[in-house]
Formats: sequence, structure tokens, C-alpha cells
Amino acid sequence: MTATEKTGGGASASYALELKGVNKSFGLIRANRNINLAVRPGTIHGIIGENGAGKSTLMNIVYGMHTRDDGEILIDGERVDMRSSADAISHGVGMVHQHFMLVPTFTVLENVMLGTEGGALLREGREAARARIVELSERYNLAISPDALVSDLNVGQRQRVEIIKALKGGAKILILDEPTGVLTPQEAEQLFEVLKVLRDRGVAVLLITHKLAEIMEITDAVDIMRQGEIVGHRKTAQTSPAELAELMVGREVLLEVERTEVSPPGDVRFSASHLGYTSSQGVVELDDISFEVRSGEILGVAGVSGNGQTQLMEVLAGMRHLTAGAINILGTEVTPASETNPRIIRDVGVRHIPEDRHTHGLILHFEARENMILGLQDSDLTGTGLLMDQDAIEANCRAKMKDYDVRPSEPRHFAKNFSGGNQQKIVIAREFSAHPVVLLVGQPTRGVDVGAIEFIHKQLLALRDAGCAILLVSVELDEIMSLSDRIMVLCGGKNVGIVSRDEADRQTLGLMMAGQKRTGEAA
Repeated sequence: MTATEKTGGGASASYALELKGVNKSFGLIRANRNINLAVRPGTIHGIIGENGAGKSTLMNIVYGMHTRDDGEILIDGERVDMRSSADAISHGVGMVHQHFMLVPTFTVLENVMLGTEGGALLREGREAARARIVELSERYNLAISPDALVSDLNVGQRQRVEIIKALKGGAKILILDEPTGVLTPQEAEQLFEVLKVLRDRGVAVLLITHKLAEIMEITDAVDIMRQGEIVGHRKTAQTSPAELAELMVGREVLLEVERTEVSPPGDVRFSASHLGYTSSQGVVELDDISFEVRSGEILGVAGVSGNGQTQLMEVLAGMRHLTAGAINILGTEVTPASETNPRIIRDVGVRHIPEDRHTHGLILHFEARENMILGLQDSDLTGTGLLMDQDAIEANCRAKMKDYDVRPSEPRHFAKNFSGGNQQKIVIAREFSAHPVVLLVGQPTRGVDVGAIEFIHKQLLALRDAGCAILLVSVELDEIMSLSDRIMVLCGGKNVGIVSRDEADRQTLGLMMAGQKRTGEAA
């Protein structure tokens, strides 16, 4: 087949992008199954689905980063053969990836020109590129200076540079992969305004997201994927978050977790006073952070990713050595002079759900039953004799798999063979069932589907109701607002402030996430 063939017109000509019977496999794994998709110009089209449903694979096929096994791709009614991203760009397809592909030490102009510097007279090329950036910035309300250094731009501005790069390449179809995952609420709203302008000027925008609220706010139509297939297409105005969630998971899902009325929080179980952490390279990553968590309370930690959340969790869990201040856990004080490690922290009653389950939560080449006793090898779960009781270990795992709905319920399955959501459930089952007095929870629903999110949220609230003191770190603002009793906001490794649940709204938290101090904050 040639790179471009006319289809002979017909209905396909009214679509900016059309996929017909597209399939893609990786070995024995069917990532995409008989995909049929049609996107009209001048619309914002959502693609949603569970983690692993095949969304990113499908968009990477459209952008030429994967080649389809069979099926057809049509752009403006013409069959095209996408074998590389260069092919995609030549056909007017642009993509803004979740992790930006910019050189921080280059200017906006230099980043936009990368790969397109052709011609004997570079100076003329630079001036033409500069004029084009100014034109696109004004036309689409992107407000970016060609001479700005990328390292000086905030995350939202860097994302605009990626959009300019795509538009300068002639994109009439723009794919955005989880574009708001690294943005404050205010930056997300600014992005949506840009997308509306793009739509109004005829660009077909494909939005990959797991946030149903964004789908409802910004899209015109949405396709729902499950297990590599498209299981539904809806006009956004004619659907609801509940229906979309049910299509994604295959069952009814409780989107808003029910919070029961509980007694006021009890005694302080866990606190930090002027906590600081400086890396081995001399970079101050945590600066003068103080807080306390009481029994029967969830203290949420909000912030744009990369503002010290990881360092805070790892210092509190004993994985990094604090360099200033003090931590007090159930009366045990940890200072820079203290000997500390994760085992010492666990021994005083702390349990930890790490942000990165693959690196710190599981041993992927171990069986589920072995992972279920990590850190608990000396407990009664492994038997009372000199040797570990393998039957007891398997029975413990099987019981927890039942209680926490781990699928498949096979204790001898290797951890690497479970889905992301079920891997997370293994970690959660191990840590939650250890009856924690203090619980550190990092990104509990990262990479898991809406069904697993519902389950995890219920378990967290049940522990809180039982008197556990919980510190919850998440970049999902809706999750923080839904679960937390109080919310601490980090920006640049500093505590910007702490607000009560009743005081917290997206506007207030968004400004704090951008570093704006708040007066009269909750204690």
C-alpha cells in the first residue's frame, strides 16, 4: 500500500481521523482488538479506559510509534501508512506526551526548531521559526516568548511549548496523553481554554485521560476502552460519569466514597518538627516542614508532582536519613543523630504503602505468597517453628487475597504477572492487615482502575475510623479532597500551609500548590 491512497470519498471524508479494524499484539498479548474509531475535525474527543486497556498503544499507532498488525488508518478520508512519527507529522498528526520532550537549557525557539533546522541559511530559518511561534502564540492564546529559557518556565508553560511544536509541524490532529497529571487546577483550566480555541479553529483534539470530570467538562464525544477493545461511544452531553465508569470496569462503580461521621481525632500519634532533608549533592529537598497526625485522622499531602512528596515519604519511612529537625512516632524520636532504617520505623508500628510499588513494595520475581509476608517474616504468619511453615504462608496469602479481592486468587502466581491494580492490592493487603497504628500512604491509586480505586478508598476510611493515623500523599487532588480531614500543601519542598477539609477547594489548593502562602491557616 502506498503512503496515501484516496478512499473514494463517502462518509470517511467528514472525519479528521478514522481507524477501521485496527489490531495490535505484543507476543501473545492482544493490546488492541478490532478498533473502529472516528474523530471529526473541530471536536475534542476523549479516550478513556482502565490502566492497560490499550489507550496509549492505540494513540502510539496513530502517531507512528507502533505499527498496526492490520486494519486501516484514514486521515481526511485518505488511507495512510504510519511507520514513524515523521510519517504522522507529515500527515498532520501531533502528540504531546505525558512526559515532555524538551531540552531545559535551550530556549523555546531552539526547542521548537529541533529536527527542522534544514536549509543552508540557519539564520533565515530561525527568523521564520520565531515569527511562526509568535503567530501561533497569538492565534491560540498560548502566550509564550520564543526567547524564554525552558528551564525558567513552569510546567504549564512547558506544555504550551510542546503544543506549539506540534502546531508548527502542521498538526490538524493533536493527541494529548494525560495532559493534566502534572498541572495545578489553574494550569489545567488554562490548558482547557487553549484546547477550546484549537477546537474552534478546526483542530481535532484527542484527549487521553483517566479523569472522568475532565471528560465531562471539556470533550464533545468519548470512546471507552476495556481490555484492548472499544466497548462504547458516547456523546458527552448524553452520558454521565457513572455510566462511563461502569463501561470502563464492566460493573457499577461508587465514584464518590461515602464518609461516615466519626469521633474527633484523638491523641497525636505522629509528628514532624522543622524537618529538613538535603541530598548527597547538597540540594535542599525538604525545608522546615512541621505537622502532626492524630489517631482517627487522615492528613493529606497535596502538590504538583516533584515538589518533595517522594523525599518526605522516604524520610518518614526511614528510607532516607533526615538532615534537620525531628520526627516523633508514638513517643519514639528520630533526629539526624539517630540510627534509623525502615525496619526500625516498622517496629514501632508504622506501615508504608510506597509510591513506587515495583521498586519498594514488591519483589516482582517472587510469588504473591512470598510478597505477602515481606517485612513480616518474624511474625506468627510464617509459623512458630525454626523453619517457615509454607502451608501457613500460603493460607495467609489466600485469606488476604479473598479479603482484598486480589485477582487471580493464586498465591503461587509471580507478582510480575498480576495487573497493576492487583499488584497494588497485594501491597495494601499486606500493610493494611498488619493493624497499623500509623500508616504512610504514597500514591495509593496510581496506575489502578476505577474499580480498584473505589476499594482502596473504602479500606483507607475503614482504617481511619478504627483509629489509625494516616498520612496520605497523592497528586490526585480529587482523591486528597475526598479522603482527607486536613490537607498540607507542598511546593518546592516547603510546607505552604495546612487547611481543614471544610476550607479546602480547588481554587485555594491550586494557589497553594503554586506557592502562594495562605493567611489564617488551620493548625
